[in-house]
Amino acid sequence: MSKKRGLSLDEKREKMLEIFYESQNFFLVYFWSLPSCAGNQLRNVHRKLESDLQSGKKRLSELVDQCDTLKKGREESDEREEALGELKAIELKHKELKDEMGQYADNDPAAFEEMKTAIEVAHAAANRWTDNIFTLRQWCSNNFPEAKEQLEHMYKEVGITDDFDYLELSTVLPGTIGNQMAEGNP
Repeated sequence: MSKKRGLSLDEKREKMLEIFYESQNFFLVYFWSLPSCAGNQLRNVHRKLESDLQSGKKRLSELVDQCDTLKKGREESDEREEALGELKAIELKHKELKDEMGQYADNDPAAFEEMKTAIEVAHAAANRWTDNIFTLRQWCSNNFPEAKEQLEHMYKEVGITDDFDYLELSTVLPGTIGNQMAEGNP
């Protein structure tokens, strides 16, 4: 008896392609019968876009209706034109007055009190640092008496001269600052 011979690889490939081309409808039906992730995503996007389109159309009709109702009381007339001109004049006057108030903001009592408090804080801080400098000078003089000339030279280089002293509050009053600014001496 003869032995049955099997198909070679090329023959199998040709046979599979032949079956595929002959029964292509079978594969299409099989493909579409399974849930497709990409297809589901496309359907979901399509539904969302349809929903957005419907809500956009609804919003458009609401806005058109609202626009029509708002136009009812705004028909063009001489009285309306006069009122609009008056409104523009009042808005312009308001802007001018607001700008003028901005010029006088420096004379505001609350701003003046804030400035006075800030000056007092700055004065206390400056005197605290002056006290620290005097303490440091004293410590250096006591611990390094042989370097007195070098220390004096270094103090002069950094601006600590013999007339270096505490600040007095009367020399830094806001009134004197305003007067100096008016005179052009900052």
